[in-house]
Amino acid sequence: MASRSLAALAILGMSSVTEAFWRMECRGITGLDRIDPIMDFNKVAAHAHTSHGSSGFSLDSGYDDLVNGDCTSCAVKQDKSAYWTPAVYFHDDATGEYTPVPQVGGMLAYYLLRGDNVTAYPPGFKMIAGNNYRREYTVGDPHSPDPPQSNWAGLKQTGQSDLEQRAIGFNCLDYKKDPEASLYRHYLPDKSFTDANCPDGIRFELMFPSCWNGETDSKDHKSHVAYPDLVGNGNCPDTHTQRLVTLFYETIWDTGSEKFKGKSGSFVVSNGDRTGFGYHGDFMTGWAPEFLQEAIETCTNPSGALTDCGLFTSNGPLQSESEQQECKYKKPLMLAAENDDGKALKQLPGNVQIQDGPESATPPSGHLDQLTSMIGDVFGGGDAPSTVTPSSSSSTSISTPSTFATSTPAATSEVPAGGAFIETPTVAAPSAPDFGAADAVTSTRSSFSAPTTSIVPTTTSAPQATSEPGVSYDVVSTQTITNGDLVEEIVWMQPVVFVTEDSVTTVTVPGPAPQKVRKARDHVHRHNHGRRGL
Repeated sequence: MASRSLAALAILGMSSVTEAFWRMECRGITGLDRIDPIMDFNKVAAHAHTSHGSSGFSLDSGYDDLVNGDCTSCAVKQDKSAYWTPAVYFHDDATGEYTPVPQVGGMLAYYLLRGDNVTAYPPGFKMIAGNNYRREYTVGDPHSPDPPQSNWAGLKQTGQSDLEQRAIGFNCLDYKKDPEASLYRHYLPDKSFTDANCPDGIRFELMFPSCWNGETDSKDHKSHVAYPDLVGNGNCPDTHTQRLVTLFYETIWDTGSEKFKGKSGSFVVSNGDRTGFGYHGDFMTGWAPEFLQEAIETCTNPSGALTDCGLFTSNGPLQSESEQQECKYKKPLMLAAENDDGKALKQLPGNVQIQDGPESATPPSGHLDQLTSMIGDVFGGGDAPSTVTPSSSSSTSISTPSTFATSTPAATSEVPAGGAFIETPTVAAPSAPDFGAADAVTSTRSSFSAPTTSIVPTTTSAPQATSEPGVSYDVVSTQTITNGDLVEEIVWMQPVVFVTEDSVTTVTVPGPAPQKVRKARDHVHRHNHGRRGL
């Protein structure tokens, strides 16, 4: 496989650095249940999760349980970690039922080796990313692209809450078009948009914190880790100076399935979220630290392919897709009635209510709801739960992919179900203020939508670009063009002036028209649902 090389651009002062990573393929789902041993240890969880990794996963599993599991649903046998995220369902307006949405190709967990002295996870390490109760985006307008990363500090958008919201992405997949950049869209588009623009589904994306204070866990399961100031890269805060692997989840949901076409409804995450802002994920290591550290130091092929890491292949062989799919954990007897055969349900598991916000979602009332949910599933009774929406807004359908069953894309097993490659992380997302929403058959704003204008400070006319302090060239977007075996990357950049007002708010002022610089690189392996940027 050809390696990826980036030519140095003197005008940008950039070096041709290719960051190493590997793409952990977890083709099998070990189970879909209300199990979350981090947030709900040794009890039934509030909502359903789709799990990947060790068969030792359970209501009360810890490091030893995972390591001693009989199998793993991931390709590398030594990876007995547990990876889990909320499940997703289609809510049919006509019947009120919830149908699990098929997952395509399992999960990919990217291990990005960013920063200096990257350290392996110690035994017992666990963490979560995202906020289960969030129903509002507070870092500007979610329907507009992020500002250039170089502006985040000036806009005071490098707090952990800000970075956590930008660590979530929902990628609209249409393999006949150029792929969107990773973490490009931070909200779930509604069903009218996905029906018109995303025939190959939605890819859920989640970046985990990679800065660490040395503890294996914390009371909230989050504060022992932190995001660097550019989410997936950049500088760590002074309180979390050690650098862990940058973990990035990708899961594709078949929202474009024929079973949902022509139906009025919405896709909803199992925690009752149709906004996407409350998407989250959990990780519990099952690696032997010495083995993972050796992988960090030696699995540096820029292809990211597991087959290009000698440590994995020499201690293999790697598991086939069918072997990964055979690995399952033991389902708790108390959950045996839930999600049976992926059939339509009268209510979300746990009787979770749909809450659209913008107020934070409220926790379930307790175990009575869980018991009612199980009884309802067994006897098929019960009314559909109510939908909580702000009183000032009208009801609109919003999309969210889902789980349980798996489906395989047309051109399949030769490639992982993930992105093509990891772009230089400091490049901003392509400009497209409406994220292509204008192409949709029907443009629908959800009840949680932010105003159409961004909260980014108003700009003024810029002076001529000079070499004076405060004036610099910023990369504002990139464009990738594939021509045979050559991938040509066009970098758009513009001079910007930083003006500090009395309120100490930094205002970014656009300069002359962006300049275009082309740089060529070797062709890289592009997957059937490739992606741009990270």
